[in-house]
Amino acid sequence: MKYLFFSLFMFVGFNASSQVSRTRTTTLMGSRWGITLVANDSASAEHYIDTVIAEVSRIEYLISDWKPETQVSMVNNNAGIAPVKVTKEVLQLTQRAIHISQITNGAFDISFAAMEKIWKFDGSMTEMPGAEAVKKAVEKVGYKNILVDTLNSTIFLKLKGMKIGFGALGEGYAADKCRDMMLTKGIKAGIVNGSGDMSTWGKQPDGRPWSIGITDPFHRGDLYAIVPLRESSVTTSGSYEKYAEINGVRYSHIINPATGYPATGLVSVTVFGPSAEMCNAFSTSIMVMGKSAGFQLLKKFPDYSCIMIADNGKFYSSKGIHFKKYRVKT
Repeated sequence: MKYLFFSLFMFVGFNASSQVSRTRTTTLMGSRWGITLVANDSASAEHYIDTVIAEVSRIEYLISDWKPETQVSMVNNNAGIAPVKVTKEVLQLTQRAIHISQITNGAFDISFAAMEKIWKFDGSMTEMPGAEAVKKAVEKVGYKNILVDTLNSTIFLKLKGMKIGFGALGEGYAADKCRDMMLTKGIKAGIVNGSGDMSTWGKQPDGRPWSIGITDPFHRGDLYAIVPLRESSVTTSGSYEKYAEINGVRYSHIINPATGYPATGLVSVTVFGPSAEMCNAFSTSIMVMGKSAGFQLLKKFPDYSCIMIADNGKFYSSKGIHFKKYRVKT
């Protein structure tokens, strides 16, 4: 779900009020973040942007699976060996991830990280991984083998070689945390955009709602939707930003945990709702589940809606989203 920062465009209106907005881009959690805050003066806005960056960095040093000193890395290093004590924050995030796995019948699974040894989406793959290698990697994937002990605050991965990763939750979680933090500090409007996992609140200084533009994956440079956001979060998962191209075939970076192979059928799923963490989880899950199962899933969560684009170019959306009238060229 990541790697979509440039597919989401913020439209900021003219500042006709006494408040000011300030925007900063930076690299956090290995990807590009954009932070926009509305405050009474520039100094306050810049100060609180610093606070947001510090909070995202704090979360990164808890849950990153590529930094060896984090709690999640210690859990992975002790897979099949021993439980690892973690903070309540990491424990609860893991519990929520397991719950999402349960409600999606495993389409979402943070233990898919074991597949990273098989698939590379950095342009280095030139041939398909062997079937046996994929099969062995899939054997290490399974949320039911993640044991959470709430009494002792530990996480244990039952199988050696297992690995958990929060790439499909972490940035949305951090964006939500920062939004909530800013609200408690009196910042009544802003956007925290973690590489496409976006939490918004309030309005622009001129009173208009924040709006985002979403890229048409078949016509790069065009937008298939410009959508106003009202106290909402949004995340897009897609197969067109990060992929492996082998023998002329493009393979998505979103892996089906059950098969070990890239998800097919949909090229883009954008989910809107109150939590960026849940939007991220749903968009990733729906890429794996497909259109019909994805809509059935969201029926159980009426606060969330989505736009899907199939690999045959057809567009589908939840009721109430009329994206065709927004289609524009950039």
